[in-house]
Order: sequence, then C-alpha cells, then structure tokens
Amino acid sequence: MRAAGPRAVRVKAPGKINVSLRVGPPREDGYHSVASVYLAVSLYEEITATATDDGAITVTVDGQGSLNLPMEEIPLDASNLAARAAAQLAELSEKSTGVHLNITKRVPIAGGMGGGSADAAAALLACDALWNSGFSRDELAKIAIDLGADVPFALIGGTAVGVGVGEQLTPAISKTPLHWVLVPSAFGLSTPEVYRTLDDLRLAGGEQPPEIPEIDPQILSAMRSGDAHTLADLLHNDLQAAALELAPELKDVLAAGREAGALAGIVSGSGPTVAFLAESEDHAATLDALLAAAGLTTELVHGPAHGARVVSDYIA
Repeated sequence: MRAAGPRAVRVKAPGKINVSLRVGPPREDGYHSVASVYLAVSLYEEITATATDDGAITVTVDGQGSLNLPMEEIPLDASNLAARAAAQLAELSEKSTGVHLNITKRVPIAGGMGGGSADAAAALLACDALWNSGFSRDELAKIAIDLGADVPFALIGGTAVGVGVGEQLTPAISKTPLHWVLVPSAFGLSTPEVYRTLDDLRLAGGEQPPEIPEIDPQILSAMRSGDAHTLADLLHNDLQAAALELAPELKDVLAAGREAGALAGIVSGSGPTVAFLAESEDHAATLDALLAAAGLTTELVHGPAHGARVVSDYIA
C-alpha cells in the first residue's frame, strides 16, 4: 500500500481591471490617495501549496495559457509576494509548517492587472486551509492589507470601490457580465515609476488634482445595469497618460482597438495591459479575432469574477 504523501491545497485568484482610477497628489508618506472601481475578471492565478517538513517557504513558477509571460522576471526568493503572504500567515498560525508554493501564472506580469496581488491572496487562502488556521475571509483581508493595496480585492473579487491607497474596499453590485479583450505587452511597467511620471506630467502641466479623489456614481450605475455602451463613455484612468509617456507604442494598441470596433479601450491600472470593452460576448469574440489578425496577443475575459477560491484539497 502506497504511503500517503503531504497535504496540498490548490487555490485560484483573479486578476483585475481598474474600470475607473482617480489619483490624488503625493501624500506625506509617499503614497497617493486613489478612488478606484475594481472589476475582477476571469483570468486567474493559481497556487498549489504543499506542506513540507523543513520549515522553509519555497516557490516555483510556471506559465499556462495564451499569454507570453516573461517568467524570468519573477523572484523565487523571500521577496516573492506569495512567499511573503505565507510567511506573514505563518507568524499568526499556531499550526504552520514549511510550505512549497507552485504558482501558475496567467495574469500579465507587471501588467497593471494585479497578478502579484492575486498570488498573495491565493497563498493566504491556501496556507490558511493547509494549516487549518481558521481565519475568516475578513480576517485574511486585514492581513492582506500589509502586502499591498490590491491584495484584499483579489481575496474578495466581484466589483468594489477602493479608496485610501485602494485597500479600503466597499463591494458594489454588478451581476451582469461585462466582456473584454485584453492586449498584454511583452514588457512590464514599474508601478512606482508610472506614479512618478504622472506627478511629473502634472507638475509640468500645472495640474492640481483633488487631495481626495472621488468616483463618478454613474460608473457604478452603468456596471449595476450591465450597460456596456454607457460604461464605455465613463472609463477613466489617471495613470494612462503616464503609461503612454513611458510606453508610446500603447497608443498604437489603443488605436487598433478603436479601428476593430471596441466600445472603448483603457490602460489597466499602471499598465501596460490594454483592456477593450465589448458590447456582448459575440462582439468580444469578433473583436478578439480582429485584433489577433492584426498581430496582437489577446485574451478574452469577462467580469465580475469570484475572488480567491479553494479549487482542491488533497494528499499529494
């Protein structure tokens, strides 16, 4: 009879699109106040957490899906965000063990879609289940705040408004699916560099944004009703100008989407991933085919998608 192997837990967590992102000026702590509408989409990171006896936290990464992901850019040491999440939970759990985290990447790396944050959220949920820590989803979300502003949302999923630096979340109603075509880039953009570039552009242009940015309530109304045409006129990202300054080729991507008939296009978060909104699932498929024929790498997604979720719990 074969001896039982170590216990393993597999979790997936979603990437996100910032349907609206308003950014205030730099604060004294170096961060920026934001007001964001997050939409979780059906492109998931996946983590398998396997218990080990050596007490160490180790990480491996592989890629899957149609996106060409630069895997070599992902750290495999203690600085990896998933490893940091596991280490943070281990300090709080009475039953922690060593753990090996295998990350299957699907969300564009450094692409403005919160892939690293999804990894951290998945690691928190996987290790909580692996160690029978017993933390509630709300308790894990509080732990997640220290790991990054987008991590709590990856746990919760769906649609939410984020304020503060994005970590103060209020769930929003959005049940009707919205369909998107993503166009990732072969390169990433540094989020801090994008914010610095935004500050420089504002200074050069004499722009003075409000200290506390706010969300246009019409956006939430359009998402609640699933009205893609109305939403298309309301998409907004204060970071887009900075992303285009750092990566001017994104202007050609946005133009290609308009040419192909997208309702609207927007740089997601700090970029460089571009998200194109379609009026329906069929329209998204047509748009996807046209953009692919133009030589662009594409991915069809819809949202809102669920937050981090245990997929399986088994003996390896």
